[in-house]
Amino acid sequence: MPITPKTGSLFHAETQPGTNRASDRFARASFYINAIPKDEKNPAITLASVFGVIRNVSVPYGISTPNEPNISSTRWRTVADHKRKLYFFESVLTPNTFWVDLKAIDFSAATGKVRKLDLGENQTNIFSGDTTANFKEAQPFRFQGL
Repeated sequence: MPITPKTGSLFHAETQPGTNRASDRFARASFYINAIPKDEKNPAITLASVFGVIRNVSVPYGISTPNEPNISSTRWRTVADHKRKLYFFESVLTPNTFWVDLKAIDFSAATGKVRKLDLGENQTNIFSGDTTANFKEAQPFRFQGL
């Protein structure tokens, strides 16, 4: 498909590929991420738009495609807000999106502690809003070979 003055790009809404193959999902995400509003005065609009793109390219839970083991269900979605230092998480098995305020976490080697948020088996624990205070002290991950 040629780039036209009407579309200004190779992709436009009428020709978005619709399978759950990674290449089609990437093409849709690439189109939509460049088409959504970017409102620096209202980060909630931008956040909702980005989550909309991610949801649009997610593979529905429980989907499996015979002969294509590389395609699997989306289990969770995340968005990082670098300016406000917020990290958003959404499990496909729970009704809420929640976030962590990275400004409120002590990451220093001298005084910081390892903490984790227990998302439950299959990320089914339900959280809402700012969950920073819900993190509990934990042992650090032990990496193989170290």
